[in-house]
Order: sequence, then C-alpha cells, then structure tokens
Amino acid sequence: MMKWIKWLGWPIGIGILVALGLRDGVGDVMQMLARAGYALLWLVPFHALPLLLDAYAWHRLLDRRASLPFLWWIATVREAVNRLLPVVGIGGELVGIRLARWQVPDASRVTASVIVEVLVTIVVQYAFAALGLVLLLATTHDMGGGTIGVALLLTLPLPVLGVVLMRRGGIFHAIERFAGRLLGDSHRLLQGVDGKRLDADIDALMSRTPLLFGAFFWQLAGYVLGALEIYWALALLGHPVSIGGAIAIEAMTQAVRHAAFMVPGGLGVQEATVVLLAQMFGVDRDTALSLALVKRGREVLFSSLSLVSWQLAELLRTRRRIAAPPVAPHAAAQRVAETETTH
Repeated sequence: MMKWIKWLGWPIGIGILVALGLRDGVGDVMQMLARAGYALLWLVPFHALPLLLDAYAWHRLLDRRASLPFLWWIATVREAVNRLLPVVGIGGELVGIRLARWQVPDASRVTASVIVEVLVTIVVQYAFAALGLVLLLATTHDMGGGTIGVALLLTLPLPVLGVVLMRRGGIFHAIERFAGRLLGDSHRLLQGVDGKRLDADIDALMSRTPLLFGAFFWQLAGYVLGALEIYWALALLGHPVSIGGAIAIEAMTQAVRHAAFMVPGGLGVQEATVVLLAQMFGVDRDTALSLALVKRGREVLFSSLSLVSWQLAELLRTRRRIAAPPVAPHAAAQRVAETETTH
C-alpha cells in the first residue's frame, strides 16, 4: 500500500513543481540565482551545523559510547537516505542503526537509542511547528495559519500515544511474540531479535527524564539553527527577512512536508509552501521561487555527498574485512560475551 502511495506521490509532486515554474517563469528566477552567485554554495556546509546538534542529542542517548564525529557523519547519511532514496520515512533510521553498530556492537542498545531519539524528534517537530505558527501569526496577522494550527491539534494525540506506549513498556516483546505466532519462532526475520531486552533498554532511557529533556533542547536548537539557512539565502538573494520570519517559514514548511509524507521528498509540496510563506513576509514571487529552488538544490547536493561518503565507507570496510585474517571461534564467542557483560 505504501509503495503505491509513494508512486502516486511522484506525479503529484512533479506536477506542482512544473506548475510553479510555468506560472512564475524560470528565466527571471535563473537571473536572480546568477546574481547571487557562488555564495549560495556556502549553504551546503552550513547545513552540517544543525545536524551536529542533532547528533549530539543522539550521542547523549547512547551514553557517549560512540564518538560524536562518527554519529555526526551518520546523521548526514540518515537524512540523505530519507530525503533522496525511495524509503517509507524510516530507511534512514535503519541505516543509522546498522552504521552505529560499527562502534557500538550492542544492537539492542543502539536500536533503543534510535527509537527514543525518533520519539523526541516527533515532539520537537510539534514544538518547532508551534513556534513557527506563533511567529507567523504574530508577524503577518494572517489567519490562514489557523488551518495549520487546527491540523497540529488534531494530530497531537499521535505522538502523545507513542510516548505513553513507550513508557508503558513491553510493546516490542509483544510484537516479537505476535510475529513468532504468525511466522514461527524459527523464521529468519526473528533471528537475533530480543524484544524483551529492547523493551528494557527503551524503558531505561525513557525513565531518565533529564536526559530526554536535554535531547529535546539540543534537537530544538538544531532546528532553530537550521532556519538560518532561510535567513541567509534570502539575504544573498537580495530580499532579507527577520530571523523570526525565517524560523516561521522553515517551521511551517517542515510541518507541511511531514504532513505530505506520501509525496517523495516533499517534491513540489515543499516548493509551493516556501513560495506561499515567503510571500506572506513580503517576498516577491520570483525571489520566493528562487528560495525554494536554492533550498531544494542544497538538499540534493548535501544529501548526494553524504550518500557517496556512505558507499565509500562501506567499500573500505568490506575490503578491510576481506583482507583481515579469520577470527577463531572461541575468540569471537569471548568478544560477544564481553559485549553482553558491558551492557
């Protein structure tokens, strides 16, 4: 079902993007981008800074078992997978779990940290959207934001339900038992899965309230810092807005993009939202469309570089494993035992 939704989302997104281009004219937009010049490329490395704060939140949830630079790199790969590859919004998290195990072999602990981090991220997204909505209404006095506010209120029970289920505990052990009855305990998909231990690791993290608040504020700081991309881009395009306006545009764009999850990468939807919101802050249509294209171009370039780095890392790791001498069975068993005792 999700596969069909994704395939239907492609023509919708492309249609919106083409309609924007035909309505506003591409020529004027290209001239504006040319005037801004290569300075726009500074937005590509700048995007790594918000991801550093996000990675630091994950670093804390992992009790610093993996190095921060390593998790920072994984954060770029996770985002790139979710943005550019045809996954159902969780592909980046699965890749992140796999990569994090290069430094933290404890699969249950890594998985628990990612699950809790995703829950924190959902709460942060709602808080960031609420902040953007307040700034939008306070700055523009446009009541069209009320629709977004109603949508946020209607969907608010979803993250609350997720947090309640995690605090209640036992959910993954229940899923494991259900899958065992459905597929059989010997099914290959269930090999190596320990739902009870995963639940215990999640419970341990969810009970550490100061740690969760810390992760929340570090992630929220990353979102606010990321909004400066809008502020900087509009300044380079010759139509600056206030920092509050930039935060409102970024927050509302992300809220709409997440709501339109059926459109791959938010293609077209993101651009239309940026154009609409930028105009609400007094930006002309040509500049607004230029901003949308700059934002999409930065996303594609940054994510492409991250995916290339991931594949190079996989290639180098595979070559090292092939070149390394085989590990004796008793040594491998001892290594696994040491991992268990350090949990």
